[in-house]
Order: sequence, then structure tokens, then C-alpha cells
Amino acid sequence: MTLNSGREDNSPVSIVHDAAVRLLARREHSVVELRRKLRLRGYDRGVVDQVLEQLQEECLLSNKRFVEAYIHSRCEKGFGPLRIQSELRERGIPAELAARGVESGGVHCEELMDRVRQKRFGPACPDDYPERARQARFLQYRGFAAEQIHRLLKQEE
Repeated sequence: MTLNSGREDNSPVSIVHDAAVRLLARREHSVVELRRKLRLRGYDRGVVDQVLEQLQEECLLSNKRFVEAYIHSRCEKGFGPLRIQSELRERGIPAELAARGVESGGVHCEELMDRVRQKRFGPACPDDYPERARQARFLQYRGFAAEQIHRLLKQEE
């Protein structure tokens, strides 16, 4: 049985629309991600663009909703705002939308950073410079800003 959203035709638009809806049923996608996935499946560029426009009009595809879901997911995994913004840009989200999403998305840097640090290194504060540097490198890799890391590790001295 094929799922074709109640459409009786097997037109290219209908086929691409159904493929896109199946992908969106699994998780939110950015417009760029969904375009790339559909193009990799061999669908015509013009048809894909038409379907993406239609999905946005139907509110089935939204970069804003994708940003919210992505930020929530990455924060739960312990990633900081700088890394999340970078990953969003890689997924085709404009820089200003990514920045606004991180700012309004409830990324509480200090709490999140402290939780990530304690999960990795334990509750004990780093007591020497090499250990503070090691923890700072780890937190920077996770996407936290240097000045926030410095404040956290300085506070724990």
C-alpha cells in the first residue's frame, strides 16, 4: 500500500510531496536539508522546489520549528550555543535565525556548562592549571564561549 495523502494521481509533484511528508513525519528538517535529501533521491529540482514551497504554505515545513527542535535536542546532549549556531548554519539556517533561536531557545549557558563539566569530570573543582586548561578545552569544543568558561572555572577555584 502506498501513502499518497489522499491523492489519486501519481504525478511527479504528488510523488515528491509524499516522500517529503514521510521524511517530515520522522523529524523536523530545515528547507535545505529536505531539498538535499529529495535531490539525492533523484527527484527533479523544479518539482522539489515546488513541493517545498507548498509544504511551507501548508505549515508542514518550517525553519523556525526546525531551529527550536534542534536547539532543544542539542542542549539535552550538552552542546553550547556557539556549536549549536555553527551546526544550524551548516544545515542551511540563516545566521540571524540561528542566533535568535539560541537566544530565545532557553540555552542557559552557565547551568548547562556546569552540568556538562560535572558529568565529564566529576563534581571536584580543577585544582591546578593543566586540569583547568583540559576542562576549558573540552568545554570550548562543546561550544561554550571562552569568557563563560573562564568565569565558571575561576568561580570554582
